[in-house]
Amino acid sequence: MEPRNQTSAFEFILLGLSETPEQETLLFALFLCMYVVMAMGNLSIILAISSDSHLHTPMYFFLANLSLVDFGLATNTVPKMLVNIQIRSKSISYACCLTQMYFFHFFGIVDSVLIAVMAYDRFVAICHPLHYTAIMSPRLCGLLAGSPWVFSYFISLTHILLMARLVFCGNNELPHYFCDLTPLLRLSCTDTSVNKIFVLIVAGLVIATTFFLLMASYARIIVAIMKVPSAGGRKKAFSTCSSHLSVVALLYGTTIGVYLCPSSVRTAVKEKASAVMYTTVTPMLNPFIYSLRNRDLKGALRKLVNRKIISSS
Repeated sequence: MEPRNQTSAFEFILLGLSETPEQETLLFALFLCMYVVMAMGNLSIILAISSDSHLHTPMYFFLANLSLVDFGLATNTVPKMLVNIQIRSKSISYACCLTQMYFFHFFGIVDSVLIAVMAYDRFVAICHPLHYTAIMSPRLCGLLAGSPWVFSYFISLTHILLMARLVFCGNNELPHYFCDLTPLLRLSCTDTSVNKIFVLIVAGLVIATTFFLLMASYARIIVAIMKVPSAGGRKKAFSTCSSHLSVVALLYGTTIGVYLCPSSVRTAVKEKASAVMYTTVTPMLNPFIYSLRNRDLKGALRKLVNRKIISSS
């Protein structure tokens, strides 16, 4: 190998979702619209919850955290892609690439753990309603909401430290629209076995463990709901969980496809499609999923809009 090929790459080329100018123009308009809707939806939920004292409960506290994470997850990837399309440049520096990868995993891990925390909150609310206030104390809520951020910080930092020791030579083209771990590992010309083992450990710890906790919580919830004597009571109990279950299906359907499926069945197209669902579509849909089925949240959003209209008139 020539000496120049033994040095680490200073930048990468993000090939994006398409290489044809016509499709890129359409993608720019589509992702710009999705990003604006995502930002408005999630920021509105955060503002509505923080401004309405009736929503200062554990469920809405966790929902506000989830909206903040969704906003960060999409903001980490979509604006850079839009800028690249607009200026007709696909390059990203090595430092910016690692930074983007760090925040992608940081927000992604927090997202997964928060979903499990929200399932535990619904489990306590439905299975132990009389003790809900005592169990979900402000201290426990703060611990349940804060722990995922601290846990994710160290896991994501470890990913970056392991990635920083790798050498990239020859091809520096990433068949993706942002810097993700798996495509980057394929470009390295050094041994990536430690990185791959750590990916499997984290995927098992974060995805598999939280998914098991989710299933265990909802199994108990379903059993408790089926014991409710009235049909109206069962319907009301199911309605409080249906929104969360929709988010769970979207989240885990995409993340399992990206990180736990064998590499033999994964392709660049499938990885990009799953990433779009995970980083853009799911954060955009979450505000609608939660607000459309929740009277209290819809009322708070309505008050927020009316307050803005009155203040601007």
